[in-house]
Amino acid sequence: MADTLDSRPHTFSIKLWPPSLPTRQALIERMTNNLSSKTIFTDKFGSLTKDQAMENAKRIEDVAFSTANLQFEREPDGDGGSAVQLYAKECSKMILEVLKKGPVCKAEQVSSASPCKETVFDISKDKRAFIEAEEAEELLKPLKEPGNVYTKICFSNRSFGLGAARVAEPILASLKDQLKVVDLSDFVAGRPEVEALEVMNIFSSALEGSVLSSLNLSDNALGEKGVRAFGTLLKSLSSLEELYLMNDGISKEAAQAVSELIPSTEKLRVLHFHNNMTGDEGAVAISEVVKRSPLLENFRCSSTRVGEGGGIALSEALENCTLMEKLDLRDNMFGTEAGVSLSKTLSRFEHLAEVYLSYLNLEDEGAIAIANALKDSAAPIEVLEMAGNDITVEAASAIAACVAAKQDLNKLNLSENELKDEGCVQIAKSVEEDHLKLQYIDMSNNYIRRAGARALAQVVVKKEGFKLLNIDGNIISEEGIEEVKEILKKTPEVLGALDDNDPDGEEEEEDDEEDEEKEGEENNELESKLKKLEVNEDD
Repeated sequence: MADTLDSRPHTFSIKLWPPSLPTRQALIERMTNNLSSKTIFTDKFGSLTKDQAMENAKRIEDVAFSTANLQFEREPDGDGGSAVQLYAKECSKMILEVLKKGPVCKAEQVSSASPCKETVFDISKDKRAFIEAEEAEELLKPLKEPGNVYTKICFSNRSFGLGAARVAEPILASLKDQLKVVDLSDFVAGRPEVEALEVMNIFSSALEGSVLSSLNLSDNALGEKGVRAFGTLLKSLSSLEELYLMNDGISKEAAQAVSELIPSTEKLRVLHFHNNMTGDEGAVAISEVVKRSPLLENFRCSSTRVGEGGGIALSEALENCTLMEKLDLRDNMFGTEAGVSLSKTLSRFEHLAEVYLSYLNLEDEGAIAIANALKDSAAPIEVLEMAGNDITVEAASAIAACVAAKQDLNKLNLSENELKDEGCVQIAKSVEEDHLKLQYIDMSNNYIRRAGARALAQVVVKKEGFKLLNIDGNIISEEGIEEVKEILKKTPEVLGALDDNDPDGEEEEEDDEEDEEKEGEENNELESKLKKLEVNEDD
């Protein structure tokens, strides 16, 4: 089925709904401006403060989005045009209502009698503790009020027992048609496995058939049993846009269960699997989910023990996700071959703004392939992280060329590599011209001396709004440090701490130790041979 869908790109390309997260944020900013700036309406009704305007703009957008999304759900075969029109109409209507009423209380502090009703129910800010039936009755009482308009609930940080879960069950079932965002992260902490799984089953059944756009099940040590405990809910979700399964003990079996239980991912935009024990086989299962998610914009599969095979599988699956904006694959064991495979995928991404590829064992070959792919792509890279990849000066020119081509770059992290002065100077020159948005450079732990540090300082001192230069953990002489401080004397705050810099350090110290060890082994071998040597007088 995935192949069939992929062969018909028009199925997705003409859809006008839902709007992307950047589009929604831009609308919030415009509404904030309309509510707080001088216009014919604010002249007539009065304006709001910036904080009041922002609070109301967020509430208006959220309510309008929910209303329009319900409209879209009623006509899933349409192009979303009617939903977009309703979205705009609702926003305009509510902006005028807010201005007519004058400055109003914040959306999350309004009483139930106020015209501004709360849309977010969040109990996670209380102290972390168990919750039983009696407390749940009191705590969840607002969710039972007739006419409430809650669309987002967060039960994170409170551990539900069976009694509390049974109290929540009918309440959640009554709200399933209006809930859009559900956060159940860390909600069974400290419970025995049998009880925790039963609680998960209760919540899953209560929310079955809801029209959620976002579901967070992180920090629950799910494993395969936990994933399957939520199977009823997962299988019923047809409009899911965001799924978070971080720090959940997702093994290969659990990953296979995820792939099996989430049949509908056509609308999925955010998928996070950080800090699991997925491994290569699990990554292959997750790659099947990725293949079925052509609208994916934000993918995180960091710290998941994925090696070369899994890295290649994920890289190939990501080829379908041409709308990708943020990619985080940090702290895995991809190696050079998976890095080269990933580079072919990255060349297809035209919207990629943030890419996190640190600690992947890319080495020079993988780093060069990725740098070349990004350089030639149209992606407006804002964040580029490739720390801890054993990158040497051999890859510096390719990385420098990539960085030079990315004028939207805001943050560059190449720490914990072996670029030394030569590579560092090349990187510094690559951002010397333009790069007006650049604010962060991390070149710590790169065997950099005075020349490299000076080159970086001379570049960043010219960048208006620059915030942090990290060159700690290098071998910059005391004179070099003083020179850098002198260059940055007008903006000393941009220079990061230098606690781990070793002014007397030697970049070849490790190599010298290895040479000495090797020499010692050779001497021992020679001594051994000499002991066995027999002198024959007849010779």
